[in-house]
Amino acid sequence: MRPLFIVLLLTLSTTAGSEESVHSFIPGSMEKILSTREGKLFILVFLPLDCQYCSTELKMLSKLKRQYTDRLDIILVATDTLDNAPQFISRAESYETHEAEQWVFASFVSERLRFEVDKRWYGEVPRAHFYDRMHKRMVKTGLVDQIFVESWLFHNNESDSKRY
Repeated sequence: MRPLFIVLLLTLSTTAGSEESVHSFIPGSMEKILSTREGKLFILVFLPLDCQYCSTELKMLSKLKRQYTDRLDIILVATDTLDNAPQFISRAESYETHEAEQWVFASFVSERLRFEVDKRWYGEVPRAHFYDRMHKRMVKTGLVDQIFVESWLFHNNESDSKRY
């Protein structure tokens, strides 16, 4: 039954106009995200669909992604379940964050997934993880503003230029 649901989900994401499919965030997904971004800056954002003020952050991230296309990689992870993936896709499209890579928790035991991401994470959202090129992580819980993101981005790009 579950494989059929995943096929349906991928069909819905294509129908909704999503350029990227939504990935199932399962044990091992965090390692996959990290390994495909070796030596790269990125922001990993965890949010639930019922977050009332996340739209502010999503709009800001979308704007920055367009402004710094080749320097800013954003990954969105819905902490809801796969059943909510169509709503997540729709929300990403409405806030123009559909170009960001998208994941949805695919386990009803979210504690296990959170533990894999950060052993000290108890589920508070929104939560953003800022990874530098060495994958040193800075974690922010709650809304993150544009000034912080741009400061982080420029600080990491400036330190890169000093190395060469």
